[in-house]
Amino acid sequence: MEALFFLERGTEKPPGRFVVAGLPLGEISWETERNIPQMKTGKTTAACWLLMASISLIAFDRSFAADLDTGRIDQLTGLKGKFNEKEGVYKVTFPRNDVKVVIDGWTMPPFMGLGTWAAFIATKDGAMVMGDTVLFEDEVNAAMSAALDNGLNVTALHNHFFFDHPKVYFMHIEGEGPVDKLAAAVRKVYDAAKQIRAASPNPKDSFGAARLPEKSSITAAPLNEIFGAQGESKDGMVKFTFGRPATMHGTNIGKDMGVNTWAAFAGGDDNAIVDGDFAVTEDQLQPVLRSLLKNKINVVAIHQHMTHEEPRIMFFHYWGRGTAKDLAQAVKGGFLVGGVTEVSSPLQN
Repeated sequence: MEALFFLERGTEKPPGRFVVAGLPLGEISWETERNIPQMKTGKTTAACWLLMASISLIAFDRSFAADLDTGRIDQLTGLKGKFNEKEGVYKVTFPRNDVKVVIDGWTMPPFMGLGTWAAFIATKDGAMVMGDTVLFEDEVNAAMSAALDNGLNVTALHNHFFFDHPKVYFMHIEGEGPVDKLAAAVRKVYDAAKQIRAASPNPKDSFGAARLPEKSSITAAPLNEIFGAQGESKDGMVKFTFGRPATMHGTNIGKDMGVNTWAAFAGGDDNAIVDGDFAVTEDQLQPVLRSLLKNKINVVAIHQHMTHEEPRIMFFHYWGRGTAKDLAQAVKGGFLVGGVTEVSSPLQN
């Protein structure tokens, strides 16, 4: 549906009528000096002009919708979508019905919240896509890598349920650019998850790494050197915490108020585990995610911890296996890529 407006008048500027989508809204006359339409009373009607401007913007915005090649989206994603004419959005969906999900003892139908979707809207630069992808634990990092490697942003990773078997995660994606590129990227994300399920129909319940020693014995000195800070040691484990400044409701907040990046190491020097949390700005999030994933660090959650903070801080949690030194280098690489070291303060001795 297209919104149109025009002014009916002759070349001699006789009184005319203001018409929107074929419906007359009022009589107008023409001011001879400035050649602008006025109501019969001779007083410019601001509301009339505001309405004209609003309709013009609506028509301009909806014209983008006609530029969405929905057939191409269907072809590239392998799905048949639906168009919401009111919002100008084309949405493709599919249910995760390939794995039975039981929540609190009840087998959950996909209709109740196990649907993957991607929605496209036309923009002046092509299109925008936003979506939510239903994933199982062993699919998450493959799907996230596919998204990032193909130009999409990953904006959240979280759960929606308690007591779900197997565990279900939801990964939110966003991107802008040519619709072909976006639709193809979305397909890559879906295919990455499908490849995991094709190799193993039942979701795995572990990363499959070697068993960790019961007692940790991490050597702190090499890690202290990598991070340029003195880590906190306890029972053979080592932890580093780096704060960054922020404000909330006009109050300064930092490391001890929860605005921090940390990394904790356990196990042995040659068979270690690292887990932790990165505190990054919105602009830092994507490059740091890419860096850690390329270094085989698993991202297990992406979310916010606060509201009304400045700058806005995103938090993502991670988990990795390997030698202690390699894990520390991988985490430090995330610092360098995201510029986190420029605002971080090392743990004090």
